[in-house]
Amino acid sequence: MPISTTLTRLVLGSAVMMTALGSAHAQDDEVKIGFIVKQPEQAWFINEQRAATERGEELGFSVVRQGGRDGQEVLSAIDNLYSQGAQGFVICPPDVRLGAAIMNRANQYDMKVITVDDQFVDSSGEPMEGVPHLGMSGTKIGLQVGEAIAAEMEARGWDPQEVGALRITNNELPTAVERTDGATQALLEWGFPEDNIFDAPQQSTDTSGAFSAASPVLSQRGDFEHWIIYALNEESVLGGVRATEQYGLAPESVIGVGINGSGAAFAEFSRSNPTGFHGTVAVSSTMHGRQTAEDLYHWITEGEEPPANTETSGTLMTRDNWQDVRQELGL
Repeated sequence: MPISTTLTRLVLGSAVMMTALGSAHAQDDEVKIGFIVKQPEQAWFINEQRAATERGEELGFSVVRQGGRDGQEVLSAIDNLYSQGAQGFVICPPDVRLGAAIMNRANQYDMKVITVDDQFVDSSGEPMEGVPHLGMSGTKIGLQVGEAIAAEMEARGWDPQEVGALRITNNELPTAVERTDGATQALLEWGFPEDNIFDAPQQSTDTSGAFSAASPVLSQRGDFEHWIIYALNEESVLGGVRATEQYGLAPESVIGVGINGSGAAFAEFSRSNPTGFHGTVAVSSTMHGRQTAEDLYHWITEGEEPPANTETSGTLMTRDNWQDVRQELGL
């Protein structure tokens, strides 16, 4: 085929593609945003995306809900959002180190981006500048977890020297490190012995991943009759609790405190008999979804850029008060 013919076809093809994209954007007068989450099947993210959608209905913009379980799926989701005429997106990334690649794709499409829950980091592991973020303070939430566990140990009259601590960890995720470090700090300040804290590295941040991580630790440390459990979220703590049950520990011998305040915790609190899952520091995923969607909308329509970093706090939710806390936080 002659070169001139090939060039002509490429030019015509590009023109058709740009015209199609331009038409998609031109014919869509309403504001449209994307909301990409790393685990769309988890209750936290279900609530978050639903709340964003509801806020859009109230303010007059639409929300396209997407899943992004890995880097390739996220980039495909961004391409898809652009083809639908979205002017920006909120994202909880599957890996915070993907920030540069995600922003490069977003900038190609002139799309605005807000991160929620997990914040992008740069090549040195520091929070990426120039991308507004809304999330919980990992350290502060972790401190609340540690303080809640310490208070419950005290109420039960446990001698900390005779208690084992199961710290279910994920060192690849900075927010997870902040949360478990915060809990550890609170426990050590209370007087818990550092030698009694045992790490259980998890491969995935869900119940099954935590169960697999916790089981060998419990088997190797059979000298402890009482255990406390903490992790980055309540699903992971529940995995640890399930492991203690399989190991044969009674519910009253375990104190597990999670983080989030979602369906996993509600189901546990609704059981007819109490388990070792004592509580969770509840944060409003509903508020996270509503606020980030609204912030992005105002940024798109009014040029009002959100704050660089907004941190939310949590409320301890237990079997005794979970329904009241749920109503108060709109969960």
